[in-house]
Amino acid sequence: MNTSVSAQNCNFDTNLAMTSLEIAELVESRHDNVRRTIETLSGRGVIARPQTEDVRETKGNNRSYTTEVYVFEGEGGKRDSFVVVAQLCPEFTARLVDRWQELEQQVAQPQLPQTMAEALRLAADQAERLEQQERALQEAAPKVAFANRVEIAPDAITVGQAAKTIGTGRTRLFSFLRHHGWVNRRNEPYQAKIEAGLMDVKVGHWEHPEKGLQENITALVTGKGLVRLQKLWEQARGDAA
Repeated sequence: MNTSVSAQNCNFDTNLAMTSLEIAELVESRHDNVRRTIETLSGRGVIARPQTEDVRETKGNNRSYTTEVYVFEGEGGKRDSFVVVAQLCPEFTARLVDRWQELEQQVAQPQLPQTMAEALRLAADQAERLEQQERALQEAAPKVAFANRVEIAPDAITVGQAAKTIGTGRTRLFSFLRHHGWVNRRNEPYQAKIEAGLMDVKVGHWEHPEKGLQENITALVTGKGLVRLQKLWEQARGDAA
């Protein structure tokens, strides 16, 4: 069997992982036989059923195919892979041990990019991860600020009440607030708007039957915010006319 796929092609970052296709190569067995063994053992509860991933493999005719593989990750996956090989071909256990050691060394000592394309790809991946982390922090920022909030502005009203005052609907006003950077996509006010005295929040809690105590955040518009909002709304309507 001549394939070009390995566990490193499956986008597992630095997680220790091995696919059923790679196990098939190590034990010189057909991939469908390895899959069948995995499914039998997991069906009996001997091993945990691994997650699946689609990978591209190039066979002897140089044609590429998409193959669904099982993915063994972490210490639990490592243990289960030994059970699978012991069931398939016990004499190849040493090969599996060697391969896991290679993966562990790769994780401990990541390889540096060898080409400009690999370096650019690595830089792009790192930039994307940083962007995702920054976005998550921005989304979480309002909630962090709400955690210790007790007092509510005495003149604060709900967005629904503000919508009636302005002469529109609650959903439409929330869309307007999101567009102008007053609330995030979960309709929670940004901290800057709270600090400016334009918005406030009411924090409540409710009991979920499965997830336990959950937090509920209600966006409020202060008197100062309503005056500013009415001006923005009238300006937007004038621009659209």
